[in-house]
Amino acid sequence: MPALASHRKPRTRLRTSTPAVGLTTAALASVTLLSTQTATAAPAKPAPTIEEVQKKVDGLFRQAGTATQKYNEAKSASAKQRDEVDALLKAAAERADKLNETRRELGRYATAQYRGGSIAPTATFFLADDPQSYFDQDQLMSRMTSRQQKAVADFRTQQREAAAKRVEATKSLQTLTASQAELRTSKQEVQEKLSEARTLLSKLTAEEKARLAELERKKEAEAKRKAEELARQQAAAKAEADRAAKEKAAGQDTGSGTGSGTGTGTGGSGSDAGYASKAEKVLAFARAQIGKPYVWGATGPSSYDCSGLTQAAWKEAGVTLPRTTWDQVKVGTRVATADLQPGDLVFFYDDISHVGIYKGDGMMIHAPKPGANVREESIYYMPIYGSVRPA
Repeated sequence: MPALASHRKPRTRLRTSTPAVGLTTAALASVTLLSTQTATAAPAKPAPTIEEVQKKVDGLFRQAGTATQKYNEAKSASAKQRDEVDALLKAAAERADKLNETRRELGRYATAQYRGGSIAPTATFFLADDPQSYFDQDQLMSRMTSRQQKAVADFRTQQREAAAKRVEATKSLQTLTASQAELRTSKQEVQEKLSEARTLLSKLTAEEKARLAELERKKEAEAKRKAEELARQQAAAKAEADRAAKEKAAGQDTGSGTGSGTGTGTGGSGSDAGYASKAEKVLAFARAQIGKPYVWGATGPSSYDCSGLTQAAWKEAGVTLPRTTWDQVKVGTRVATADLQPGDLVFFYDDISHVGIYKGDGMMIHAPKPGANVREESIYYMPIYGSVRPA
């Protein structure tokens, strides 16, 4: 019997475009959202102006200068502490030698008593590893000669002194370790600031570098103008002082005086002459260093930082200055800018992180900053903190 055809109606598969529509809608929504976010996002930060770059670089060099003074301070403290530690260790060794010699002397006494048949308890005392426990026993002390008693007393004193020196040396070593750690930190800080400044400068285009150089020239010109104005004021003040001195001399009827009174500045002519003589040596030395590079932490003879140059220059005149600007500013007598004389030290910035040697006419000789050489420059190139006359 033939198979009967199926009367079930086949299903018709319907195709729908709904998923495609959904995907298209989602894509459009994403594009719209991204477009909206892009439109409402904050604008890109504009590139810094050349004036801002100059300010940033100057700030970094100044911070490096401050860090350099911290480094100099830590290095000076570390060297001083090292000398102290060495002296303490030497003293401790010397006291240990004395202690051992006294111990040997006590041993000889004990040996003599042993040979003489009187070993106990005095020999026990002499030969003990720790005789301290026997020191307060009067019966033992009474059996010793005066020389033996002195040896024991010396031993006790030397024991205490040796122990005290060991403690002192240990503390000094701890201080030295702290100074060395600070030295490393300051050195790293200097290097980081200088690296940041160099990186910033390296990103400038040729045009930007030219504009930066023009800004520097304008800054130098303004500083020079102020220096010339100070020079005129100082020259006028000197002329007036000379005129007044001559009038005073002419008005005196007492014949020859004790001097012509032609010295400049404050104080007597004798002190002025003595200072001027030292200042000549200072400036002669400083001029001879012009052209040598600034190197942070350097004290010569081939390179200097700012306080290293002032220290070396005044050493030439027989005056020992401290290592850092922070200590140098405390030496000598404070003077006003209008009263500056050649040889005076001029300090800069609120944190006193820079110093130069005044040469007259509003100008100074100084070691400026990394990448620059020792040179003459107006004292108005940087904000003045104050000035001192070291001697």
